[in-house]
Amino acid sequence: MNNKLLNNKLHSIQINKCPFCGGTEFVYGYQSEYGAVTGNESLMSWQVLRHVICRNCGSVVHSYVDAPEKLLKWSNRR
Repeated sequence: MNNKLLNNKLHSIQINKCPFCGGTEFVYGYQSEYGAVTGNESLMSWQVLRHVICRNCGSVVHSYVDAPEKLLKWSNRR
């Protein structure tokens, strides 16, 4: 998958080249359960951490969650 375009609610990111090896092919991967991202106050509002990975060298070139606003809600409730 060349020229990976990531769209989420906050921004779009164009990934054309791996900053580590110069590779141009990428795959998606994800962490869930114990590798999930949670807000500060609740383990019940976890989210999958998604990655864009270079197929050439295996480096994670970008990581994100689908709904970052859910994490912001928890951290702002103090």
